[in-house]
Amino acid sequence: MGVNDFQLTETPLLSRSSVGRAEELRSDEAALTVGWRDALLLRVTPRGQVKASDGQLVFGEATELGAEPVRGAVFLGIRDHRHVWAVRVSLLAGALSDLRVLGGTLDDADAGLLTGAIAILNWHDSAGFSAIDGAPSEPTMSGWSRISTTTGHEEFPRTDPAVICLVHDGADRVLLARQPTWPPRRFSILAGFVEAGESLETCVVREIKEEVGVDVHSVRYLGSQPWPFPRSVMLGFTAIGDPAAPLVFADGEIAEGNWFTKDEVRAALELGDWASDADAPLLLPGSISIARGMLESWVK
Repeated sequence: MGVNDFQLTETPLLSRSSVGRAEELRSDEAALTVGWRDALLLRVTPRGQVKASDGQLVFGEATELGAEPVRGAVFLGIRDHRHVWAVRVSLLAGALSDLRVLGGTLDDADAGLLTGAIAILNWHDSAGFSAIDGAPSEPTMSGWSRISTTTGHEEFPRTDPAVICLVHDGADRVLLARQPTWPPRRFSILAGFVEAGESLETCVVREIKEEVGVDVHSVRYLGSQPWPFPRSVMLGFTAIGDPAAPLVFADGEIAEGNWFTKDEVRAALELGDWASDADAPLLLPGSISIARGMLESWVK
């Protein structure tokens, strides 16, 4: 294997999904109405909170909302022969949690359902007016598109692609950085949004140069993960940079950056994540971030 040939050793937590989305049913009102009779319902607050018990999702019954699918509900798919829907609610009573906390405890089915629910509901929250004509829009296709009430123009859920890149020296060191809003000692790998008309590989090179002033090469794709905060997908890459190159934080997005050895990263991973109260020079992202999986794969 070459110096840049490591692979992700585990599927990113938020990429797990074992529930079929049943896209063919989204416009089948008759089938959806029949399925609604014993469908599961996931209620999600604007903060992305849901009911949970023992680290698992707590579903309600869809018929609690009415005898047939209600406006604003989103059909997520079929789990164990039962339809699953999600709705936005302003408040929820009982024990609540969110994806950042639950991500590591959910099974594959629940992980995929909650990630999808948050992403699509976040899109609906900001898509109430057509981007083409400015008219109010209405949800259709059981929540998977919206139609302008003036022209009938159809719009689909928006996903914002972002690259995230583990930059290393081809041997024992990795480049980690800290944003200005992060407390001291909390570091991660570098990331940025893909611009219009830009390839993913070009974005990697540009973002690393803009954020820390380092030229990288040997850019290679590793894997991806949805990141519904609010509606992104993280596209993981690795690239090689020169530790001798000066670090320049020109665009204000990075407050601090350093090269760390594999032993230093291993020690930080053993401490836990950013929530750790350990008095250590390096703390790393939690398990639901693809960044952690990339670092864990690199140190092996």
